[in-house]
Amino acid sequence: MVFPGSTKFLIVAIHISMRCRPSSRLLLLDPTGRVLLFRFTFTSGALSDQIYWATPGSGVEPGETFQQTALRELKEETGLIIDSVGDEIAQRKFKLQMPDGEFVMADERFFVVHTFDQTVCNAKWTDHEKQVMTAHHWWSKEELAQSSETIFPENIQELLSTL
Repeated sequence: MVFPGSTKFLIVAIHISMRCRPSSRLLLLDPTGRVLLFRFTFTSGALSDQIYWATPGSGVEPGETFQQTALRELKEETGLIIDSVGDEIAQRKFKLQMPDGEFVMADERFFVVHTFDQTVCNAKWTDHEKQVMTAHHWWSKEELAQSSETIFPENIQELLSTL
């Protein structure tokens, strides 16, 4: 491209694709239909000062299926052990900033689990999870509808209404 009155410039567009981060998320429901969410509070790093509520779950590890990840995360984040999570009920893809600042293309798959046990055990949490997962709460549909908190996924009420 040549600009009037200037020397010649070569403009090169570089396409850098983001790493894909597959993950499994759990809609864990108690007998009354309340859903378990964790409160994430970041006090340092790229996500500093961000606070939000989100479903249990995390990234797929090498060699795992989405279902295997859901089972592992259920055990690690709540202490619940089950045989199967069934088929995914929803998927979403979006740009996500990780705690270290990296941007990834998140590919989240959602699974529904019904439980009578509302106890949450953090014995298998990583040090990072213990630092940022500052609370948990079983949310009713009414609480979700009335809350001014940031909740992920943003369409959780829609997901729950399809169950």
